[in-house]
Amino acid sequence: MSIQDPIANLFSSINNAQARSKEFVTVPSSTKKIALLSMLKQEGYIHSYSTSEGSKPEIEIKLKYFEGAPVIKQLKRISKPGLRQYSNYKDLPEVNGGLGIAIVSTSKGLMTDQQAREEKVGGELICSVF
Repeated sequence: MSIQDPIANLFSSINNAQARSKEFVTVPSSTKKIALLSMLKQEGYIHSYSTSEGSKPEIEIKLKYFEGAPVIKQLKRISKPGLRQYSNYKDLPEVNGGLGIAIVSTSKGLMTDQQAREEKVGGELICSVF
């Protein structure tokens, strides 16, 4: 059985692991997932991640907690395979009044909503994180 939306599966795995206060979560590897995880690490939402090689490459994600509560309060997929969401840089959403981030897939690669506004590029809204 194939996964229809691997990014949504990644987000579900992270949300479920944090609900159970797990320290690590393991998901199947892909280049887009690694790019998303590097952005989450750069923005301070996860502690770290590592990849394992083999017949089925996987990513092990070390989740981040602050005083026992998950750092990620909400990790939500915006653009879905059945309904893609695109935005120009002027109309990019502010997540929770600027406290969270939106990750945008642009012609210059993945970037946060703030970086996309600075670069004046729009693209596909991948997710929002708060």
